[in-house]
This record gives sequence, C-alpha cells and structure tokens, in this order.
Amino acid sequence: MPDNTSQHPPPHHSPWEDGWTPDSSRAPGTRRLWLAGALALTTIAVCATAIVITDKQPDDTARTKKATGPASLGADGPGLLSFASPSKQDTPTPDAHKPAATKSPAASASAAEHGSTPSAKAPAPSKSSSSHGGSSSSGSGGSSGSGGSPSSSSVWRSVRSVNYPDRYWQVSGDYVKLNPAGSTAARRASTFKVVKGLAKSSCYSFTTADGSYLRHRNFILRAERNDGSSLFKQDATFCPRASPYSGAVMLESVNYPGRFLRHQNFQLKLDQYQNSGQYWADSAFQLVAGLN
Repeated sequence: MPDNTSQHPPPHHSPWEDGWTPDSSRAPGTRRLWLAGALALTTIAVCATAIVITDKQPDDTARTKKATGPASLGADGPGLLSFASPSKQDTPTPDAHKPAATKSPAASASAAEHGSTPSAKAPAPSKSSSSHGGSSSSGSGGSSGSGGSPSSSSVWRSVRSVNYPDRYWQVSGDYVKLNPAGSTAARRASTFKVVKGLAKSSCYSFTTADGSYLRHRNFILRAERNDGSSLFKQDATFCPRASPYSGAVMLESVNYPGRFLRHQNFQLKLDQYQNSGQYWADSAFQLVAGLN
C-alpha cells in the first residue's frame, strides 16, 4: 500500500517536536525591536546627562572666579603677578611739574662804555630791581654819577645813552631826542629833575627846568605841561628795570607794561620789548650827574 503521509502535511496548530507551541498572536522579531528601542533610549539618556554635567562645570568655574576676583588672590596666586615690574605711574617725568626757570639779568657788559652790545643772550628786564635804578661811580659833568633817590627835591640828573655815551636825553622843541651836549643851552636842555612817579611813587617822573614833564604820547617822548589828568600822570611815569649793562637801567611805561623807552634814529620812544642785543643797547641808560 502506498505511503500517503507526504501528501498530507501536519495541521498548522500541531506542536513542535520539543513540545513548544509558537505564539502566532504577534509578529515575529517583536522582542528584539523592544530590546533595541530600550537600549537606544538608555543611550540617549546617558548622553544627555553627560552633556548637562559637562556644561555645568564651566559655569561653576566661572562663578567661582567671579566670586573670588583678582583682588582675592593672595601670595599663593599666579607667580607672574608676584614678580610683576613696579608701576612707573608715580615717577614724574623730569621737570614735569616744575615751572620754567626764570632767567636772571646778565651780570655786566665790560665794553658798555664803548657802545658795544652784549655778547651773551640777556633776559627780559626784571621787575624786582631797586626803584633807585642802581648806582655807578660818582663824578661831574658827563661822568657817571649816583642814580639818586627820586624822593629828593634837588636831584638833577642827565640821562646818558649806553651805546652812544657822548649823547644824552635832550629836549628839542617839544620832543626828546638823543643829542650831544656841547653848548650851555644843550646841557641845560639835557638836565632833568628826577622825582617820584606821578602815577606810582616807586617809579620815576622827569621834569624840566621850566616845570614841564617828560611824557609819552603816541609812543613818542616829549615835554609837556602837567594837565592834572590821570592819563598824563601815567604817561609821565616810568619804572626802572634791570639792564644787561652794569650801572644802567631800562625804563618801562606804567600804563604800557612791556614797552620801554629806547632811542631809534636818536628819537626817544616807547617800543615793545625785543629779545635782541640792539634793543638792549638802545634801551639802556645811565642816570648821571646833571650837566647844567
């Protein structure tokens, strides 16, 4: 009889040879998918936790540094700070806070009597000079005499140029010029009474024999009668200042500080101070004994 078992397969629900019956209620491989999913979720959770911890550490370090700050670093701080070079902010630069040095007048000019100009640079005239304008050797006529004090009512003086020692202040018409004093009339016109300054007692005013005063007008020196005005008193007042030449003075205007009497083309005038040898020589005068 032929074997028909091969023609009839076993029923679908027959058990396996080991007695286990497969679960046909779910699809094959579901357990593996669940395990893979759980592993993936665990990996993601671990990575997220590591990232959070890593980000938190720099924040904590920054807060710690901010709390301590550079000021809280002590001797145990970084070695470079311990050996830093000292600051130079407290070291002033040379003469940074010192005023400019005040130049002092030149001592003397040995060739003044011969009309030569100073060889060295001289400073601006000092206002601290004596009101008497210094003194020089005594003598008579054209020789040098004492500067004298303007407080005396009988101080008659002639004013001699340093760089033209044979010429003196001389009233010529209404003006004052630098002229020789050869004649009696010329000597009389070259002699003035030195009195206290009309506008400032420590300075000088010059009067002529007929009672006129020497005053500047339009910066030109001339002889005029005192009109009693404040302007006239200021125009007729001159303050002695130190000169680079020994025994000489420079005469500064009271109402025009910085302008001094000087001769130019033998005309006496007020001129702005100049830092030049020619100016120093033209504005240096000696108050000598009266020629008259």
